[in-house]
Amino acid sequence: MPLAAIDHLLIQTADLEGTKNWYVETLGMTVGPHPDFRFPVYWLYVGDQPVLHLAEGGANVSANRMRYLGQQSTATHGSGVIDHVAFHCTDLTGMKARLDARGVGYTERQVDDQGLYQLFFEDPNGVKVELNFAAAEAEGHRAGVMASDLPA
Repeated sequence: MPLAAIDHLLIQTADLEGTKNWYVETLGMTVGPHPDFRFPVYWLYVGDQPVLHLAEGGANVSANRMRYLGQQSTATHGSGVIDHVAFHCTDLTGMKARLDARGVGYTERQVDDQGLYQLFFEDPNGVKVELNFAAAEAEGHRAGVMASDLPA
């Protein structure tokens, strides 16, 4: 099975700084490196692992955030603020074939500065799922959206 481990959750918030500060001050997470998505984010780490991603949310998110991640909910409070669940995976070609065989539509994204190739799709409940593959597996694949192509 190509799924290796849960990678992270993304919480969308109208108060990016306040939410970041709460997780850092209350739970002891640390702010760490993240790719340049061309929209504001924080990646919060437990040890060396980025486990919680924070991004702007609500009704007025940036065009870059909409183009790269989309947005299913404009909620800024409650469980609707969890935008997606992500898994670290292997076998990009095999996973695409598996999704295609089951009629699961997906979008492909790539983050150049992190060496990450991503598939996004929804589960039967409308929950967004993100699968992350090493960029080395992306040879011969072309993402529909490249983070580096978004305006700075």
